[in-house]
Amino acid sequence: MWFKNLQIYRITNWNVSPAELETALSKHTLHNCLSMEMQSRGWVSPKAEDEPLVHILGQQMLIALGVEKKLLPISVINQFAKLRAAEIEDQQGYKPGRKQMKELKELVTDELLPRAFALRRKTCAWIDPVGGWFVIDTSNAAKADELIELLHKSIEGCSIALVKTKKSPTSAMTEWLAGDDVPASFTIDRDCELCGMGDEKATVRYVRHALDSAEIIRHVKEGKKATRLAMTWRDKISFTLNENMQLKRIVPLDFIKDQIDTSEADDVFDTDFAIMTGELPHLLADLMDTLGGEYDLH
Repeated sequence: MWFKNLQIYRITNWNVSPAELETALSKHTLHNCLSMEMQSRGWVSPKAEDEPLVHILGQQMLIALGVEKKLLPISVINQFAKLRAAEIEDQQGYKPGRKQMKELKELVTDELLPRAFALRRKTCAWIDPVGGWFVIDTSNAAKADELIELLHKSIEGCSIALVKTKKSPTSAMTEWLAGDDVPASFTIDRDCELCGMGDEKATVRYVRHALDSAEIIRHVKEGKKATRLAMTWRDKISFTLNENMQLKRIVPLDFIKDQIDTSEADDVFDTDFAIMTGELPHLLADLMDTLGGEYDLH
């Protein structure tokens, strides 16, 4: 259950115990969409359907937001509305106007919604009250926002803020590609994206390409900035750092996979969670140091 993406926040206030969190989340669990609902949101177990809403391992916690959304494409609504419009035209002798078509689409939507197929998705968040991290497994800011919105609705006495470093990821990544030494805990891999600062935002992407070439240095000297860079931390975890301080494409490497394979624990989920929450705080701490430290968000 390794996170694939990291949207990173700092806990600025947290005084909720795991038991209190479980109770609070249980008041806002996910339910099936009602017949006239397009979407439903609520807390689900991060592990399995009948498991607690707060998965606990030591002092680490894992929670999950569930979203059920009905699939009702606008193309389907338009198709049915056109059929209704043709029937009305036959009856009244002229095509329905704009206002009448809008009303037809609303009527068709109400009729089709109860029969629409629903899909569910889950977004997990790791809570580390000791290290002060709150990390959401998503690369989509809107999905992160909806989890945080429901968290604030569910519990009082907690606050979090996006982590902010003194040096921007873009500045650091650009300096490394220009030839500056990369901190010892990190190595640069073979993917990057460089973006021009002009109106056209000319963009160059390199995939599986050596990033120490004169060509890349030339792009940097011409004013392009690094907006995405593939990296590896201590030969343990590879990831892509982007300009918005998100870590994407998280992949545990052989060193960690060997730990998982040799673990005597029967529960792979717990093994993954234990190793992930044992390694990621160190990765994040090294990354914060590399980017000049954090601003105090309190």
